[in-house]
Amino acid sequence: MAVMDIDIVSVFPEYFDVLNLSLFGKAQSKGLINVTAHNLRQWTHDVHQSVDDTPVGGGAGMVMKPEVWAECLDELLDIEHIDEQNPKPILIFPNPSAPLFTQQDATELSHAQHLVFGCGRYEGYDARIPQYYRAHGVEVREYSIGDYVLNGGEVAVSVMLEAITRLLPGFMGNPDSIVEESYTGGNALLEHNQYTKPASWRGIDVPPVLISGDHGKVDRFRRDEALEKTSRIRPDLIEQLDCRALDKADRKTLMALGWEVSGDHPRRHSSN
Repeated sequence: MAVMDIDIVSVFPEYFDVLNLSLFGKAQSKGLINVTAHNLRQWTHDVHQSVDDTPVGGGAGMVMKPEVWAECLDELLDIEHIDEQNPKPILIFPNPSAPLFTQQDATELSHAQHLVFGCGRYEGYDARIPQYYRAHGVEVREYSIGDYVLNGGEVAVSVMLEAITRLLPGFMGNPDSIVEESYTGGNALLEHNQYTKPASWRGIDVPPVLISGDHGKVDRFRRDEALEKTSRIRPDLIEQLDCRALDKADRKTLMALGWEVSGDHPRRHSSN
């Protein structure tokens, strides 16, 4: 299996020392992934190693300069030597104004051979940077990880990296642990609640069906719990379910939760 190469560009490359810990560190030791964090200031040429300048048109804050990013990315992307033997790298920028990063995106990116992440700072990066590389044949993706603003892209890159790499074969100790997680699969639901021993803790018992020994009833209980939790917390995911993929028991549960299960996707009863 090919090693996934990951390059990260940041003005705080030491932030990514944390990637040497836990499963991510083990994956590097096993040769599943090769991670290199680069200091963007390495590609500056002035005494102060400036990576930003004032925004054109005025406004608060500073914007990261395209010429510094270009020198860095020209080297890391090595566009001139991309061919069938050297697949195109994917360039990724976190951006609070971009589309939301999803489990589907993580799954797609887990099949890539080379990912290059750019961590913005200040008021962000010059918009011509992704525009330029798209025009020169690079697959560029910009993602938001939520409806909020962070001080920089490092946290967002860490989130995306973990979501992507844990899907690599051999990354997780038990690959079955990702099969039934939230957002996984075509008809994605939030995951059911999890419990461990003891069966009774501080006066709170685990649901009796889970210790019944009846695996069929356990599976059905967990499925119903996932449907209920998703209906309550993320009804938008219920609305995306494919009715054709729902079995009779699923339909019964959803109808009890106030959904019409007909046509292509479930719909809320008008009275709800």
